[in-house]
Amino acid sequence: MLKILLILSVSLLSQAGFAGTIYKFVDKDGHIFYTNKPKNSYKYTDNDGKTYFADEPRNSISKSIFKFRTYTSKDFTPRTLRYSSLNKQRFSDLIEQTAYKYQVDPKLLHAVIQTESAYDADAISSAGAVGLMQLMPETAKRFGVTDRNDPDQNVEGGTRYLKHLLGLFGPNLHLAVAAYNAGENAVMKYNNTIPPYPETQNYVKQVLALYKR
Repeated sequence: MLKILLILSVSLLSQAGFAGTIYKFVDKDGHIFYTNKPKNSYKYTDNDGKTYFADEPRNSISKSIFKFRTYTSKDFTPRTLRYSSLNKQRFSDLIEQTAYKYQVDPKLLHAVIQTESAYDADAISSAGAVGLMQLMPETAKRFGVTDRNDPDQNVEGGTRYLKHLLGLFGPNLHLAVAAYNAGENAVMKYNNTIPPYPETQNYVKQVLALYKR
């Protein structure tokens, strides 16, 4: 059922254009959502390990009035779940060429980009990841990206990182995809298994569902 819901959500994205920056959020169950409003963009984890998103930094709010709020699917209207099909067309050649350059299956690259940013070059995650392949500053620097907002550099750096992970984890595509989301060290920490993070586990399911269809 989860796989079906994920595929339906992505299908909704492709049916109509959406202008402007979209923001990516992950709810407490690890489900990925996109919205055009950067509300609740501060992420916190409480003492019990539960993750919350808030409108303001914790240190700027009185503890006596601060209330956390979690995201659910009800917070996202169909409009916020749309991405421009024109963007997919716009970046298709870039994705195909970069996939060929680094010998990565273009279908896999498309699946990662669709899951990461819904093909929005201006996408910003609550953790600070940027662009089509949602590069964090450390990853960008590691793979020679000087401008994460530049689509060419972003796809180049993200593809190089994905290629590295595919080589690191051999034929196990599940682990390479999990490492793209959680980091290679997290996968190694759990003895080369998918880390027990809801976000990562759902991420792997979503990417592979898109890749295999």
